[in-house]
Amino acid sequence: MRMIVGLGNPGAKYEHTKHNVGFDTLAHVAKVLNVELTKSEFNALTGTTKINGEKILLVKPLTFMNDSGRAVGPLASYYQFAPEEIAVIQDDLDMPLGKLRLRTHGASGGHNGIKSIISALGTEKFNRVKIGIQHPQRAKVVDWVLTPFSKDDRPVMEQSMDRAAAALQEWAEEKADFEALMNQYNG
Repeated sequence: MRMIVGLGNPGAKYEHTKHNVGFDTLAHVAKVLNVELTKSEFNALTGTTKINGEKILLVKPLTFMNDSGRAVGPLASYYQFAPEEIAVIQDDLDMPLGKLRLRTHGASGGHNGIKSIISALGTEKFNRVKIGIQHPQRAKVVDWVLTPFSKDDRPVMEQSMDRAAAALQEWAEEKADFEALMNQYNG
């Protein structure tokens, strides 16, 4: 079984902002796996498919970013996903724009959505797909993460989200484990 979670903030006000790169990437994953997120459960929109007889659950928490664990924890418990069967797509301020980094575990790195999920799952041992949104030069972090990408930056991000979706498709189809994907996609 696999659970793929995209992090972001709900509502039109936050659509396509830097902090919602998880939501936007999840949309790419849903497209390649031909899944619609139409079911409302446990403070999230979900969609499911089966690949090789295994359930794949896509999750878009409808809580705000800082409360993502309120959706992820109950869903993981209800569907009995082990932490290593979960992958969370997140933005990362400390990485260059569009850089992709897959990790099998680790601390939150100051990301409040990840902190919330760690708290809800009781472990740091779940997979992460981190996408760099770059640290702002002059702007406050809050202002930076809640603004859309510039016209010049958007193609870079689209390419990165496509790469992340390809990695997650391979993981969902069990063509490679997460560590192998790290070797292939990190960089």
